[in-house]
Amino acid sequence: MGNHDSSHRHTHGPAMIRRCDVAVIGGSAAGLAGALQLVRQRRSVIVIDDGTPRNASAEHMHSYLGREGAPPAELRAIGRGEVRSYGGEILSGRVLDVRRDGERFRVELSGGGALLARRVLVASGITDDLPEIDGLRARWGRSVVHCPFCHGWEVRDQRVVQIVTSPLGLHPTPLMRNLTDTLTVVLHDGVEVDAGAVGRLEASGVTVIARTVTRVTDADGALVLDLGDGSRIAADAVLVGAKFHARIEALTGLGLEATPHASGFGEVLMADAAGRTTVDGVFAAGNVVDPSLQVLPAAANGSMVGAQIAFSLADEDLAASSRPSGVETEWDGRYSGEQVWSGNPNGTLVAEVAGLAPGTVLDVGAGEGGDALWLAENGWQVTASDVSSRALARVEHEARRRGLAVRTWHVDANAVRPYGDETFDLVSLQYGSFARTPDGRGVRSLLDAVAPGGTLLVVAHDTAWAREGLDPAEHTPMFDPDAYVGVTEIAAALAADAGWSIEVHETRPRPAGAVSGHHVEDVVLRAVRIV
Repeated sequence: MGNHDSSHRHTHGPAMIRRCDVAVIGGSAAGLAGALQLVRQRRSVIVIDDGTPRNASAEHMHSYLGREGAPPAELRAIGRGEVRSYGGEILSGRVLDVRRDGERFRVELSGGGALLARRVLVASGITDDLPEIDGLRARWGRSVVHCPFCHGWEVRDQRVVQIVTSPLGLHPTPLMRNLTDTLTVVLHDGVEVDAGAVGRLEASGVTVIARTVTRVTDADGALVLDLGDGSRIAADAVLVGAKFHARIEALTGLGLEATPHASGFGEVLMADAAGRTTVDGVFAAGNVVDPSLQVLPAAANGSMVGAQIAFSLADEDLAASSRPSGVETEWDGRYSGEQVWSGNPNGTLVAEVAGLAPGTVLDVGAGEGGDALWLAENGWQVTASDVSSRALARVEHEARRRGLAVRTWHVDANAVRPYGDETFDLVSLQYGSFARTPDGRGVRSLLDAVAPGGTLLVVAHDTAWAREGLDPAEHTPMFDPDAYVGVTEIAAALAADAGWSIEVHETRPRPAGAVSGHHVEDVVLRAVRIV
């Protein structure tokens, strides 16, 4: 865990670069399922999603066991919450380019930031291109559908008109015929289809006509299809096939290109049965590789491919006799260059400890030690903990230079008993970040480190700014606050424990002199352990 106070951040300089085990492009069913597999294997995962899923226009999804009829947005929201509960991040943004960068992949994001990832999971889906018929797109996903499995039940026993635009367009017709006895097939704009198939349909009572559909409109509560010869057909629903294109424009820098699909309806990204593309380390799942997948099998495919990525990382680490921590790798990377923070103590910390008698203090997520060094100068016996050994080396160097005694602990706040059995008069978490876990281990360890009569002081950003609506095509926020433990969770744990007294829990303006591009308010939580 590291301190990432934006008030200490350099406000001018290069865009942020973050490191992770896996970058997932696309946050719908396949991408989220893959991400969930990976975060449960203790891999650091960042999902980038631009909010344009293939089924965005559909009000409900079907044939998803356990979620039948649920809105697609509901499934995505639940999936995001599950991924975040293990510390996985979901960034609302767009991937612009992916290229090799040494042993990693550099994923360029809208707004100028970038990720350096060991693996990439492409779950960006496909774009459906409808025939150029006026009125189809406006009704897509509602009264204009493309899949009898997805929407056939909903239009059963209704007047359905199927517009056939390709030689293979009659493939779903027998399914629709079984769902309604009022089916009309329009062979659009001179398309040639198998004469035997047409004969069988006509013999079974299906009306088949060869015409050009020029427009679809609404009249008297029904659809009306205008035909090129001036005639019209009334309908309750339209079935039409769409051409599709894999959304892989950002992958051209890797040499990956779309390949024609066997159906002839479009192009996909080729991947083997394990999801591996032709570029080692780049995997793909979901509709981007198979446009026929409904939401349930797309999620299953993403889950399987996520597992394959986990195996590939584990095998690579085993061969190197290493067990790297994604969070440690990220923070070590951020502390590998010039000084990150100002070196000054946080103003709220200074104000809050002014009335406390110096004693023992644990600075959790100490970063480069601005707070720890100030506390030591003011008579405290300081232990500075951080997940980054490079950050702690800077603390140690500066402590020696100033002649201060500061003990450092190289620990992850989510480790088992990260602070051992020691307790402290003051435990300070200043703008710290440690990932959520379903069992809340990090929060428990934080509270357990406070001695009876001791104080817990948590100061965090007011993250309301992070939830402001931004255009993903223009900007990608580089952190997902919902993936990290926040003041709300810590306050809830304190309130549920009778051994604590919460003295302060409020949002207040930052102390004078704070420098920040967006962050102007602190959320301050101070509590005393009474037993």
